Amino acid sequence: MAASDTIENMYDVALKPRLLRSLLKEYVPDLKHQFRNPSVLSYVVSAIKTHQLLSESAPPESYEKLIENWTAAVDCWINRVVALASSDTPDKCWAGICLLGVTSQECSRERFIASYAAWFNKLLVHLQSPADSHFVKVATCASLSDLFTRLSGLPNAKKDGIALSTKLIQPLLKQLNEDKFDASWEETIFLLCRILDIFPSSIQRHYDGVEDAIVLRLMSGKCNPSMLKKLGYCLSLLPKSRGDEDGWVLMMQKIMLSINIQLNDAFQGLEKETIRTEAMRLLLPPGKDPPPPLGGQSLSRGTVDNTMRPEHLQISRISTLILCCCELFTNSYPFQVAIHVLPLIALAKRVLMVDGSSSPGIAYMTTMKQEFFCSELPVLHSHILDLLTSIVKGLGSQLLPHVGSIIRLLTNYIETSTLPELRIKVYAIMKVLLLSLGVGISTHLTDVIVNNSLMDLDERGTSFVAQQKIHPETTTKTSHKKRKHASTSSSLEEQPDKDVFEVGMSPNMASLSVKIAALEALEALLAVGGSRRSESWRVNVDHLLLDVTRNASKGGWAKDGIWRDYQIAALQALLASLLSPGRTRPPHLSQGLELFRRGTREIGTKVAECCAHAILALEVLIHPRALPLLDLESTDNNYEVGNKWFSGNVHISNHAANNTFQIGTSRKAPDEPDSYKDDLYADWMRNGEDLDIVAADPGKDTDTSNQPPETLRDPSSEKLPSFDTTAVKVSESSKLEQVAPITAAKKSPMDRDEIMVESQLSLKTSKHSEDLLPSKSNVVSLGSENIADDASIKEVVEASDAGFASPLMMTLDRGKELMHESDNESMESIPDIVDVEPDSD
Repeated sequence: MAASDTIENMYDVALKPRLLRSLLKEYVPDLKHQFRNPSVLSYVVSAIKTHQLLSESAPPESYEKLIENWTAAVDCWINRVVALASSDTPDKCWAGICLLGVTSQECSRERFIASYAAWFNKLLVHLQSPADSHFVKVATCASLSDLFTRLSGLPNAKKDGIALSTKLIQPLLKQLNEDKFDASWEETIFLLCRILDIFPSSIQRHYDGVEDAIVLRLMSGKCNPSMLKKLGYCLSLLPKSRGDEDGWVLMMQKIMLSINIQLNDAFQGLEKETIRTEAMRLLLPPGKDPPPPLGGQSLSRGTVDNTMRPEHLQISRISTLILCCCELFTNSYPFQVAIHVLPLIALAKRVLMVDGSSSPGIAYMTTMKQEFFCSELPVLHSHILDLLTSIVKGLGSQLLPHVGSIIRLLTNYIETSTLPELRIKVYAIMKVLLLSLGVGISTHLTDVIVNNSLMDLDERGTSFVAQQKIHPETTTKTSHKKRKHASTSSSLEEQPDKDVFEVGMSPNMASLSVKIAALEALEALLAVGGSRRSESWRVNVDHLLLDVTRNASKGGWAKDGIWRDYQIAALQALLASLLSPGRTRPPHLSQGLELFRRGTREIGTKVAECCAHAILALEVLIHPRALPLLDLESTDNNYEVGNKWFSGNVHISNHAANNTFQIGTSRKAPDEPDSYKDDLYADWMRNGEDLDIVAADPGKDTDTSNQPPETLRDPSSEKLPSFDTTAVKVSESSKLEQVAPITAAKKSPMDRDEIMVESQLSLKTSKHSEDLLPSKSNVVSLGSENIADDASIKEVVEASDAGFASPLMMTLDRGKELMHESDNESMESIPDIVDVEPDSD
């Protein structure tokens, strides 16, 4: 059997042409037979993308016959697709156009470069033809978007892309200007946005026509919310076609003036004249000529939906124009532009200060109109808060000169706003302000965030949900499982059945969303300014976050839904509370660790991931230590990459190699395992026996070269000069004797305690000095038998003369002081341990 007739597995190249021919035979229609089931095209597209049937990318070792067979199969595919796209039957034409867009995405680069011009002309005919049905035009716009997306990835195709996209502008404008709304509008706008994004200069000659067509559709009131968002996004991309700063500034000014005009009509009888005058003065300073109106004369000649109330049409227009401003801030622009922030803040203030109430001295307003605006104002407030969010995100630290006005506006607004959606957005803006402007802004936001969070996180709102989660049978009987009643006073380890936790939570969805936003704002405040004037609020916030997390976890951990999001937000805020710097160590560290430990048991959930990350982050608080920057045990670092080993040598000078730092609670020697006596305080307190201090006997040898020392380094020893140290001997008659300097002592194996001090010796001389000291550490120990011979004393003197600096464990003055204090005391007066902190100086 030939090699090309066998298929080894699903990755074999021989499978791809066979599968492609099978799809053509079984599922793709032809010109002779009727197209009965259009839904099978989804399977065809899925198979092509999954197996990359059109890529023609075979391994180099493939047989030439296989490659030729695959190329012939792709040729058959393209011929069938192009023939279908030219068919007069609408359903077959639609199928061919859809498959041609998939072919543009999936074919090889060489085939696309050779064929994209012909494919574009084939699609352009359907876009220009008025006889084609609307769903054919929709498919044509979608396939053209795919073609231009693939064309933008080619490095040398920009000129061709601009030339081809210019041919589409007039057909697209004609389709947009049709008075009858249909689904083709959305695909037309999407294709126009794609051209503006990748080939913006192709619309430069048609700028005014595109602006008029977009604004006409936007102001007509005949579009659904999804269409309005796409129109607003397309209008915000339009300044890219001019490619200069003036285009962006002019578009922003037009939109702001249009919003202000719409607000004048909508807020009659709802606001004071002074506020309106102030906003207009900032938008258009005196003596400055106004720009041309947005969309030219399209507002006067456009048709309006007569079935929509005028007030509702005004709110819809204002909301869409605000969305355009948001997109102008968030979209990238090729040039740096100067943004006037004060007019935007004035517009936001004008909208947020209107609450639907009518003040005395203002023009009369009917009750029906007032009721309508009160029902629509939350939507308008929500959009204007989105605008403030876009301003803060778009400008970042450049907003600092004007941030005071925004903070005052938000502070006044959140005090009066009670709607959950609006409070969530205010919290989000404050969070972005904290993260973008840093610790300086936290001083001005601390009070408003803490006070409102304390109110929104009131556990009386959460206790009902927690009670439902603990006692679901008291609120619903949808669960048929037999389970024990869990008491609210039970321990955190007792978790009831979690299958019934989700019942009864829908009435509190909005309140839980507000709590999540408040927790996220508190988390940002603790991360940025947790230590900034924290004495007045930090304790209350720490207690609050611990209580909130405990109550959220009382009924067990949720696997999904809004309750899980609330639990994760509480855990993250608690983690920020524990990690945020303060005057003292975290007071609730042990309780927080218990909560995180319990959360890690929920394997495979978001809660477990959050808790695992929290425990990792808290490791620095659980085991504080300062590890050395370099591992000097070996200068060869081996890295395993794949199946090969690579070695890298690190050359360190002698001075750097011998001056290492070992500070903190970690006292393990270089040859000890990580878990060997890591707790310093436990080593100090491990035995209750008295500490016997015995003088070193010069006549007895001691060998400490093979013993791993336990060390406690004195940071102040680096600055002390090198001089001899003295040991103190306490005899049975309680008489202290001064003895000669010692260098090392042998530690008793079982029944004697030691306090050992490690010092690093600076190597400054020749190899002879290294031979004198075989170990890097010079250990001085206090034990029951401190013995050194004359040779050891001589080695220390020679090392001192050679330039070694040996830090002292007990200075001469301290030794004299102990001798004077102990002259008249008995053996029992000597304490068991030194009465100082283990890591103190």
